Amino acid sequence: MAFFNHLMLVSSLLPLVLSSPFFPPTCYTKVLGMARELTQWAADLKRDPETFLCMAHMPELYLDVHNSCVMYKMRTYISLVEGLRERRCAYTREVRKLGVTLRQLFIFMSEKCHGDLVFTIHDCSLLER
Repeated sequence: MAFFNHLMLVSSLLPLVLSSPFFPPTCYTKVLGMARELTQWAADLKRDPETFLCMAHMPELYLDVHNSCVMYKMRTYISLVEGLRERRCAYTREVRKLGVTLRQLFIFMSEKCHGDLVFTIHDCSLLER
């Protein structure tokens, strides 16, 4: 009886699974998602009571993966986060994780997705919000 119930469940869910389109993530979608996540994350850290004092001098992080200046912006922000070592917030897990994830995105964009990404804008002032 349990086998029959299991078989009925599987047979009723199978058409739903097969009808939904599955698209594996591309380099572009992965980079776009990571950039949005990092932009929001950096803004949250600036408002967080634990890290807002030492993150106050950090510039706003806005990552537009269509702008060719984004690579320079990420390199600059990574060096600023790594320069926080003398401050207390540099040792918090969230700030370290932001720096590591930003470095991963930089490597991903420069090495893994190098030929897949096309920069359509070259205006560095758009990244300064």
